[in-house]
Amino acid sequence: MNKLFPSADEALKGIVKDGQLMAVGGFGLCGIPEALIEALKASQVKNLTVISNNAGVDGFGLGKLLETRQIKKMISSYVGENKEFERQYLAGELELEFTPQGTLAEKLRAGGAGIPAFFTKTGVGTLVAEGKELREFDGETYLMERSLVPDVALVKADIADRSGNLRFNLTARNFNPAAAMAGRICIVEVERIVATGELAPDDIHLPGIYVHRIVHNPTPEKRIEKRTTRDRKV
Repeated sequence: MNKLFPSADEALKGIVKDGQLMAVGGFGLCGIPEALIEALKASQVKNLTVISNNAGVDGFGLGKLLETRQIKKMISSYVGENKEFERQYLAGELELEFTPQGTLAEKLRAGGAGIPAFFTKTGVGTLVAEGKELREFDGETYLMERSLVPDVALVKADIADRSGNLRFNLTARNFNPAAAMAGRICIVEVERIVATGELAPDDIHLPGIYVHRIVHNPTPEKRIEKRTTRDRKV
C-alpha cells in the first residue's frame, strides 16, 4: 500500500470535511504540521472542532485557521500566545473547552487505546469538573473524563519509512504520537523519508499501522514561538 502523497493538498483530498473533530499535533510551535495546516486553510473546510495543545500564534500555525474562521471550537490546554484567539473567544465567536494539559494528553492516549473514559483527580473542585461525574476511590474524589477520538489527526514527524513507521524529534514527540493514535484517519507530514526497514525497530516511536497518508516537507519554516535572549558571558 502506497502511503506517500505528492502534496499536502492531495493528502487531504477526500478526507477533510466541514464540521469534523480534528486533532493537530505540536507543542507550542514545535512539531506542528505546517504544510498540512496550510493545505487545510486552502481547502476552505469550516466549522471544525480542533484538539490541540495550543492555538498557534497570530498568522502562523492554527492561527491561520482562526483568521479565516474555519475553527468553531478549540479543545486546548494553552492559548496565551494568540491575540485573535482571545478576541474571538471574548466576543463569543469561538467556543473553548479548556482542558488541563495532562488530561488533554490522556484523553488522546486513551482514545487511541480504545478506552472510552477514565478518572482523574485533576480539576476536582474547579470549573473543569462542572457537569462531570464524580466518584470516590480509596477515600479520594475523582472526576470522569471522556476520551477523544478525532475524525482526522494531522501530525508532524521527523522521519517516516514508506510503511508509515515514524520517529519524532525531541519536543515534537509530546502530543504528536497520541494525536496520531487517536485519529480515525492519520495524515503525517515528515522531513525525511527512508526505505522500509531502514529504521531500526528500537528507533520507531509510532508503528505504521496508525498512519494512513504521508506528505514530504523537507524544509518547514519552524518558527520560534517566543525568542528569549541574553548577553553571552565573556
